[in-house]
Amino acid sequence: MIQIYIDADGCPVKDETYKVAARYQIKVYVVANKYLTVPLTPLVEMVVVPGKFDAADDWIVEKITNRDIVITADILLAERCVKKQARVMGPKGNEFTEDNVGMAVANRELMENLRHMGEMRGGPAPMDKKARSQFLGKLDQLIQALKR
Repeated sequence: MIQIYIDADGCPVKDETYKVAARYQIKVYVVANKYLTVPLTPLVEMVVVPGKFDAADDWIVEKITNRDIVITADILLAERCVKKQARVMGPKGNEFTEDNVGMAVANRELMENLRHMGEMRGGPAPMDKKARSQFLGKLDQLIQALKR
């Protein structure tokens, strides 16, 4: 059975995920360190994980299987989930795989160092319609692949 786990703190595509999951009748776990408002439906469950900084990440990694989809912008969480053979995607529709997650982690560390040295400021570009469309297409594609 396919399930979707959303690393919900700051996730900009929760509503899109709910709509796609409802179409396929897939359970969605919205995981965060504090309560967030979610649709009142049995298909969406809010999971509040109190505790240390990575408690929500740890909960997700503990629960996922190779039949699940994880949505996260956290590259270190993505790496952990890929190692458990879950399908992992970012909010802009990029899939993390064994082939590319190592490069994503290295790039994250490089950018962190550049920001620390003052060479770079800011974060990723904001979500736009194109990114949301890419996300929806990729989520649909992953669900179709897991259903086979």
